[in-house]
Order: sequence, then structure tokens, then C-alpha cells
Amino acid sequence: MRVARRTNATGEGNTVKAVYSEQHRAHDPQFFLVRGVVTRTTEQPERADRLLAGLSAGAHRLIAPTVFGQGPRARVHSAEYLNFLEEAWDAWAALGDSGPEMIANIHPVRHAATYPAHIVGRLGWHTADTACPIGPGTWAGACVASDVAVTAAQLVLDGERAAYALCRPPGHHAYRDMAGGFCFLNNTAIAAEHMRLAHERVAILDVDVHHGNGTQGIFYRRPDILTVSIHADPVGFYPFVWGYAHERGEGAGLGANLNIPLPPGTGDEGYMAAMVRAKRIVDAFAPTALVVALGLDASEHDPLAGLAVTTDGFRRIGAAIAEFGLPTVLVQEGGYLSDHLGGNLAAVLGGFERAC
Repeated sequence: MRVARRTNATGEGNTVKAVYSEQHRAHDPQFFLVRGVVTRTTEQPERADRLLAGLSAGAHRLIAPTVFGQGPRARVHSAEYLNFLEEAWDAWAALGDSGPEMIANIHPVRHAATYPAHIVGRLGWHTADTACPIGPGTWAGACVASDVAVTAAQLVLDGERAAYALCRPPGHHAYRDMAGGFCFLNNTAIAAEHMRLAHERVAILDVDVHHGNGTQGIFYRRPDILTVSIHADPVGFYPFVWGYAHERGEGAGLGANLNIPLPPGTGDEGYMAAMVRAKRIVDAFAPTALVVALGLDASEHDPLAGLAVTTDGFRRIGAAIAEFGLPTVLVQEGGYLSDHLGGNLAAVLGGFERAC
């Protein structure tokens, strides 16, 4: 379905509206473990400031999120997981001898396991790794991020050609009942489920440098939501154990998952070739809406250094997304502290707008 170009009173194409809340600052994690070295996490509140600068450069209208409550989150995440996230900090603080952030010291693989009652056990059960420390404001920040994503989706359901959700913390590594990789609530999945209220088939395109393993896991057996991820080869890159080309879905969802792992250092041309392949798969699926997990960490300047996409390459990515011709929700995922972060966001949205 090709969406007609809509114009404003001046005859120019509308800029993409952006949903944002300052309440993301409630989540300010510190701990990050990299190859045995403890350092400060790269998922810092300053990321949002740099992304806002990119929105300002494009004159995007900022919209505050609507509070949707647990409903959209509960369509994606389990009740016990949502209860854990809501109660976690108070239970942790009540231990009396706990640290300033919640870091699990066990990660059960759930072989013949019993769901634990103790907060330390629940923390291990519900976290895939140590890259998702929980602090006093994490639940509030994660809830706001999900509301930002749902508000952007609702704007598109209400008739916008596209909308951008500046979500922080990000979400695509979060499973139905497990946090991981800086992510707690899967904003991309929540937005896709919200779009399903009006669309029988929805496609998710993940352009983050890391594989969207949580999103894949949530929809792996679903035939109604296609998940496509273009990412750095997980052989030597997070998440290491998911994101391979042979992962195609299971049961009714077999064939509704596509992973396109790219060699380290892949630049613009290699990335655009992957976009062509992704579009071919999406077109064959014939969805009527698209959700983009918009990671900007494929940048040549990103501190996590997986791929090497230039700012012009991001402009081309934005234009390629527009060519899908679908109502589109762009949900912010990764993209870390570099002087190019805001410019790369402006490039994606500018490329998208010009191609519409």
C-alpha cells in the first residue's frame, strides 16, 4: 500500500511529529560490565539531549505522551514480569544491605526451575544479563518510554503518515518476561501490538546495530507480525546467541522472522543492499503498517563500534524506509554518545520526509 503524500498549508510535506517526555531522566543507570571491566553505562540520559538536538534541527513538533497505563504493556509482557518491575526497587531497598542498583548474581536458565519468591532470585529470573541495572526511577522511566511508543503509534492510527517515538530506556532486547541489554519494556513490540488493533498484519524492521532478540522472541511463533533485523554479526557482538540467519520462526510463525547479520565494519553500500533484501521480504508479507526499531548505533562514530554507516547513509536509510509506502512508527532504540548522534537522527527523518 502506497501512502499518499500529505501537505501542510504551505504545500510542503509535513515533518514527522515526535513524542517525548522529560520523565525518562528518572532512569539513570551507572553500572556496565564490559569484558570484566566495570564502567559507566553508555545508556545515559544525555542520549536524549543529543537526539532532541537532532529533532530541533529538523523543526519537528514535540508532543507529550498520553498515559495509557498497563493495558498496552500487558499485551506484550507477562503479569509476573510487570509486577516484578513495579515492586523491584522497594523490595531491594528493604533488604537493608543492598547496593545502589539492582544487579543479579544469578541468571537461571530455567531448566526444571521454580519461580523464586525472593527478590534476588526474581531479579536473576527476569534479567538476561548485567546490562540492565534497576534503580529507584527505572520503572517510572520504562513506563514513560512505553507510553511514548504507544502515543506515536496512536498518532499513526489517527491518520499521521508517520510518527517518531523518542524512547528512553530502549526496548528491543526485552523479552516477554526478561530485561536485557539496557532494555526493560519492549517499546517496539508494544507499538506493533498497538498497531495490530487496526491492522491485521504488521511488519517490524529493526535497524539497530544489535539484533532485536527480545522482539524476535516475543513474536517468534506469530504469523501476523513479521520481524526483520539488520545488525552486526552476533558471532562477535551482542547478543552473541541470537540473531543468526537460520532463525526463521517456529510453528505458525515459521518464515515470519528474518535476520540479516552483516560483517563488522559494513558501511553504506553493504547496509543499503541489506535494506533492499529487507524490503523484498516485507513486500512479500504484505503488511499494512510498519514499525521501525530505529537504532542509530550502526554509525561509524558510535562508541560500540559494530558497523560503519555514515550520516549520508542514515539519510539513505530514512529514504528507503519511506519507500515501503506504509503508515510508519519509528521507535528509538540504540545510538550512544557521539557528536554525530543528533545529526544522524536528523538525517534519517529528513531522508524519510523527502522521499514521502
